[in-house]
Amino acid sequence: MIMVFLNQADAIGTILWFLVFFIFMFLYPRLMLSQSIYKMEQSAEKLEEMSRRANMMVVRKSKRHDVKAKIDAFTEFFVIEPSSLDPFGIVRKIDQTIRSMETRFSEFVDEIGSGLSSKEKEELNYGLRAAIGLKQLSKIVRHYVELTKKFKNWQLAMILNMQLPIIEKIAESEYKGTEAFVNGWPIGDAIGAAVAASFMENPKPIAEDIVYDVVNIEGRKCFFLKANGPEPSLGRIDEALEAVMKKNKISRVVTIDAAQKLEGEKSGAVAEGVGFAMGGIGQREIIENVLLPKKIPTDSIVIKVGLTEAILPLKKEIYNALPQARESVIRNVKRAKKDQKVIVIGIGNSCGVGNSKKSLDETKKVVEMLDKKEKEQQQRQKKGWF
Repeated sequence: MIMVFLNQADAIGTILWFLVFFIFMFLYPRLMLSQSIYKMEQSAEKLEEMSRRANMMVVRKSKRHDVKAKIDAFTEFFVIEPSSLDPFGIVRKIDQTIRSMETRFSEFVDEIGSGLSSKEKEELNYGLRAAIGLKQLSKIVRHYVELTKKFKNWQLAMILNMQLPIIEKIAESEYKGTEAFVNGWPIGDAIGAAVAASFMENPKPIAEDIVYDVVNIEGRKCFFLKANGPEPSLGRIDEALEAVMKKNKISRVVTIDAAQKLEGEKSGAVAEGVGFAMGGIGQREIIENVLLPKKIPTDSIVIKVGLTEAILPLKKEIYNALPQARESVIRNVKRAKKDQKVIVIGIGNSCGVGNSKKSLDETKKVVEMLDKKEKEQQQRQKKGWF
């Protein structure tokens, strides 16, 4: 009897095991999908809230509360890339498209910030651009959340969940970048402009939103160029370069810019290389078409910044790279022979960075204030954790 009972119990246990196995085989994917969708939904809501708050920063900067609806509508702005099916002339097409975009932004800022100064309008302009970037990120995440919910696609949910930490980090940088632009704080991308400004004393305008100064470095006549500051600006480096080269025989070009570091590298590390160091598309290609046929040597100096640090408020460890970058500039200028002429360009957004060595005192104060503010925030987070 005991043996029969044990055999029956063993058979029941086997049946139950198979039953549980089949239940989990069908339920487990659904449970994982539900969990993934919940996490994606939380991220989408977080990004949408950040986008809303970024828009409110822009509204406050405009000093007009009746423009909220207009700003919300303008953050849907998009740019269609020109067709590259026929690649001839594509650079000029892109340049014209970018110029059209710049005009639209300027017109809209004039409309919503009619009572602001030119500096405040530029801060509003670039704050609006960062807010648009954040809005696009939130829309993309929301799109894939709804797509996953619609088709119950676990693979799609897994792909998005793996990318969410990076997406959220980029979104946070866009949000803080909006704050930096509307307040006129220096950002990571401004370090190249800051290095150029550290050599300049009497800057003068030379092209659209570009200033220059002539500095003698050990017998070499150097034309230092940077975007006009301290308002946010990128300027037309290509036009400034052509203006200088039209009247002067240039023997060498040196560029200084922020460059994305690899994980494990130190923020603020300085590296040297060759080529025209400039991000984006359009201007760099135009400049290279001028420099390369004339076989003008081009040196590049880069200050390493993280994936999101370029748009974040300028960190102290990046700003502290300025003396080392200055030494690199002098070393590269001395590659030219005495009495030769060199162009040195501080690439990057001039937000929070003035046009002379004297103006950097104010930049340094803001960087130290922001560093202190960040450390205090980190301390509060640590206390909250414990």
